[in-house]
Amino acid sequence: MGLLSEGSPLTWEETKKYSQHVRDHGIIQFINLYKRLRDRQGDVLKWGDEVEYIIVKFDDEKKIAKVSLRAKEILAKLNEKEQADPLSCKSLWRPEYGAYMIEGTPGKPYGGLLAHFNIVEANMKLRREEASQLLADDECIISLTSFPRLGCENFTDPPTYPTPEEGYTRSLFFPDDAIFPGHPRFKNLSRNIRQRRGEKVAINIPIFRDKNTVIPVDDSYKYSKAALPDHVYMDAMGFGMGCCCLQMTFQACNITEARTLYDQLTPLCPIMLAFTAASPVHRGFLTDVDCRWSIIASSVDCRTEEERGLKPLKENKFVIKKSRYDSIDSYLSPQGEKFNDIPLIYDPDVYQKLRDNDIDHLLALHIAHLFIRDSVSLFSEKINQNDEEDTDHFENIQSTNWQTMRFKPPPPNSTIGWRVEFRPCEVQVTDFENAAIVCFVVLLTRVILSYQLDFLIPISKVDENMVNAQKKNACVEGRFWFRKDITTQVSPPKASEVCQTSKNEQDICDSYALMTVNEIINGKEGEFPGLIPLINNYLSGMDVDADTHCTIQQYLKFIQRRASGEILTTASWIRKFVVEHPEYKQDSKVTNRINYDLLKTIDAVQSGKIQCPELLGTSVISKTRENIPAALTKESCA
Repeated sequence: MGLLSEGSPLTWEETKKYSQHVRDHGIIQFINLYKRLRDRQGDVLKWGDEVEYIIVKFDDEKKIAKVSLRAKEILAKLNEKEQADPLSCKSLWRPEYGAYMIEGTPGKPYGGLLAHFNIVEANMKLRREEASQLLADDECIISLTSFPRLGCENFTDPPTYPTPEEGYTRSLFFPDDAIFPGHPRFKNLSRNIRQRRGEKVAINIPIFRDKNTVIPVDDSYKYSKAALPDHVYMDAMGFGMGCCCLQMTFQACNITEARTLYDQLTPLCPIMLAFTAASPVHRGFLTDVDCRWSIIASSVDCRTEEERGLKPLKENKFVIKKSRYDSIDSYLSPQGEKFNDIPLIYDPDVYQKLRDNDIDHLLALHIAHLFIRDSVSLFSEKINQNDEEDTDHFENIQSTNWQTMRFKPPPPNSTIGWRVEFRPCEVQVTDFENAAIVCFVVLLTRVILSYQLDFLIPISKVDENMVNAQKKNACVEGRFWFRKDITTQVSPPKASEVCQTSKNEQDICDSYALMTVNEIINGKEGEFPGLIPLINNYLSGMDVDADTHCTIQQYLKFIQRRASGEILTTASWIRKFVVEHPEYKQDSKVTNRINYDLLKTIDAVQSGKIQCPELLGTSVISKTRENIPAALTKESCA
C-alpha cells in the first residue's frame, strides 16, 4: 500500500494548504538523496514478493461466504514474532486497505543463488499456515484478487452498512467499517481522494451479457448520475484497493541497472497482467473484464473535472490523462528515450530545479511527472521535516503514484540499494502458481541483463496493450504489441511511417508486431524465440543442482501450459465455475450460493484437498475429501 506514516491525519482542506509545501520539500529530499547515492555501486541481486490475502468466513448451514473483518486482530498476533526477534522472522506481515485483508512477505529478501527458487513456494506455504493458525474454524485465508460479492448486501462479518450521506466513502455499497481500522491512512485517503475530486469516484465495468441478463443490472443508476445502465457501477476506493495482488521487488547493482530493469520490464507488464487475470466478478456480477486494473485506477482517481478535461483549467494547473494508479508514461534509460512517444505532463518548475541540481533529463522528467499530483494523505506530525535526513515528503508523492512499475531510490541510512517494483500481476489461488510467476519474472530479469535484451516498444503501444490485457480471455485470444528482434536495438518508425493497426494484421511494423501471449512466452518458429526458451538457454549455462532444476522446470512448464491455453487462467476458471453452477440463471448474477461454493472450492484447491488440473495443469494428490460439499467434487475439479 505504500508509505504508512504514523500521526494525526489532516482533512483535505488542511492537506491542500500544504500541497505545495510537500512538493517543494519532497523534491529537495530527492535531490539530497540522489546526490548521496547516485554513485552507489556493487549491490547484489536481492528480491522478494508480496502476497495479499482475503480473510473469509463461511456459514456452512446457510451456504454463505463473507469477508471477515478481523485483519487488525490477526495482524497484531502475526506481528508479535517480528517485534520479539525481527532478525529471525521467516515472514513479515502488513496491513492493507480492507479490514479483511493482510499482506505477507518473506522475512528476508532472497538473493542471487538459483537455489533460492527452491524456498519461494515453501515460504508462501509458511505464511499461509501462520495466518491460518489464527483463524476460527469457520474462517480461511484466500489468495484471491477480488471477493466476488464485495459491495453486495450483507457481505461482511460482523455485519456493516454503507453510509451514503456521511463518512469517508459515502458509498452506496461499500461500508466505511470495511476499511482497515488499525491505521488512519486508509480512511483518510478515501475521504481526501473523494473531496479532492469533488465527487465520489466512479467505476463502471461492462457487464457480461448472458441470455437472461437484464439491462440495467440494478437500480444504482437511479441514485447516481455517474452509473451507466449497461455496466456494473461501483463508487468507492474499496472496490479497487480492496483487491489483492502479487508484486515483486528487485534490487539492482546500481542506478543504471535499476533504470534498465524499469524500462525492460515495462512492456512485460500487460503480458503478465493478461497471464495472471483472476477477477471477472465484481459486486456480484460477471463482467466483460478479467482483471482489476481499470477498476483500481478508477477507485483512486482524484482528478478534478478540470484535470479530466471536462472544464477549462482555472483552479488546477494540468489536464492529466490518467489516474494516479495506471501504467507508466515514460521510459527512464537513454535506450528508451526514443520510444517515449506520448506527450508527458510534468511540472516545469520541478523539472528545472532537478536539472539545476545535475539530475539528467529523463530522470528529471520522471520525477517532475510524478509531482504533478497533490498529496492526498498528510499527518500533522510530518509537516516539518529535516530534508537532509528525511524522505517522507518525497515518498508521500512517490508512493501514491501507483503505477505498473515503480522506480525506488534507496531509503536513507539503509543498506538497501536502488530497486524496481513489478506491480501488474493479479494474485493466484495457490502458492504453486504464485511461486511459479515470481520465479519466472525473476529469471527474466537475469536473462534481460545477461543477454542485454531489448524489449522496448513505444509507450503508446504499451498503453494499448494494457487495455487489451484486461479483456475477457485475453491470455488466449488477445494480441499484443511486442518487440520482434529483442537482441538488436532499432529506431521507432518515423512519423510518416506510423503503423495503422488492424484486428487481423500481425506483422505491421518493422520493429514490433502483434503477438499472442503464447507466442511471446513459448515462441514462434522462425519469428520470435520465446521467453521460456531464452530462460532455458540461460539456465543451460549455469551450474544448477538437480533439485533446483526440477523445481524451476515445474514452474516453467506451468507458465508454458497456461500461455498456450492448455490450462485456464484463474479468471477463465472462475467464469467456467459460475456459468456451470446449477444455481446460475444465465443472468450474469453470482448469488450467495454460487459465491459460497466457489470460495469453498478455492479453499479446497489451495489446501490440496481436491485436484484441479484445469487450473494447475498437474495432478495434485487429494489429502482428504471430508466435509467438502458434493458440488465441489464435480468433474472440473476432481
